[in-house]
Amino acid sequence: MTSDYPFADLALARRLEATEGDGCVGYVEARAQLDPAVGAATIEVAGAACAFDGPASPITQTFGLGVLGTPTDADLDTIEGFFATRGAPTAHEVAPHAPIDLMARLADRGYRPIEVSNVMYRPTSAPIPGAAPGGPTPTVRTVGLAEASEWGEICVRGWEATGEFATILRAMGPLAAARRRAAACVADLDGVPIAAGAMSWHQGVMLLAGACTVPEARNRGAQRALLAHRLGAAASLGCDLAMMVVVPGSASQRNAERQGFRIAYTRTKWLKS
Repeated sequence: MTSDYPFADLALARRLEATEGDGCVGYVEARAQLDPAVGAATIEVAGAACAFDGPASPITQTFGLGVLGTPTDADLDTIEGFFATRGAPTAHEVAPHAPIDLMARLADRGYRPIEVSNVMYRPTSAPIPGAAPGGPTPTVRTVGLAEASEWGEICVRGWEATGEFATILRAMGPLAAARRRAAACVADLDGVPIAAGAMSWHQGVMLLAGACTVPEARNRGAQRALLAHRLGAAASLGCDLAMMVVVPGSASQRNAERQGFRIAYTRTKWLKS
């Protein structure tokens, strides 16, 4: 299975960053259609996808800066103006393959690092390691707009979210179901929805996101079922790679490694002070 993994170089980073950027652009396009009052919008500058989904949204940032193109100072001015005119701070997810001088330029412009994340990947053709748990096997279905609120509520329970985070997750349901080149999935056990996940695809890469299981149903095989379903969908769509983004050293990373994912690179999120 090792030989099936492409080398984690700039070419791979470009594929992965472009996939996440495209997925977030699709999310913002769905927001603009379903909730015009937010003023959701996107632009592309020097190859980077710039997404505005409201000032407090985690989607509001850039993707692929310095990897999909090299921004000039004028490009950075354009990006910052795009967010500033919408009342949002400017944030960039920057992969380590970006030119090192870009980091220095961001620091000179008042940016500071606020977050790191591990981008993970695996071939879609590789088997899922390990055996499935005993007992009933969860079944997975794709949900449409009519069931989007169910997806959102599972996410709230699965992530044990409260306050503003819970509100954001509930609002994500219709958007996850309505995006182009994307789908929202729910895993059922004995007819009861217990887990949720989402996927989007771009140029042969499937992005897996939002996977969670409600607390009382954990360790029952829901995440394995969701992964198998989404990898099957990826293969049918001609995707040779799957990717996900996790917090370094988290339970999500541990689970991903158990399922055959490996770290491609660690990237840094920069916020303009």
